[in-house]
Amino acid sequence: MNHSEQENPMGYIVNNRIYVNSGFEEEFETRFRARVGQIDKQPGFVAMRVLRPMGNQAPYVVETEWESQEAFRAWVGSEDFKLAHANPLPKEATREGGGLEQFEVVVGTESRG
Repeated sequence: MNHSEQENPMGYIVNNRIYVNSGFEEEFETRFRARVGQIDKQPGFVAMRVLRPMGNQAPYVVETEWESQEAFRAWVGSEDFKLAHANPLPKEATREGGGLEQFEVVVGTESRG
């Protein structure tokens, strides 16, 4: 990696892995559908995807893409973030495991067709 790539990353990805217990999947997905507008107006926000697991033991993954780590940190410190997380699912809806993963994008490509 050359010096300019280190100083100018291609983006910042945050994955939140959440183990959702059986019977709470629809409520979990519905909550994200309802609050999409709270994040997409944030400065530096690029995209959000909620990934449904295809295996029994896999977690949901809430993936957000940001222009920079600073943009993500500003979102976490915002009033909109507090509102988006003010009414969590009941404790029995999720189980231990998962967690937050943060990545700097160093190589990427997109469809050209």
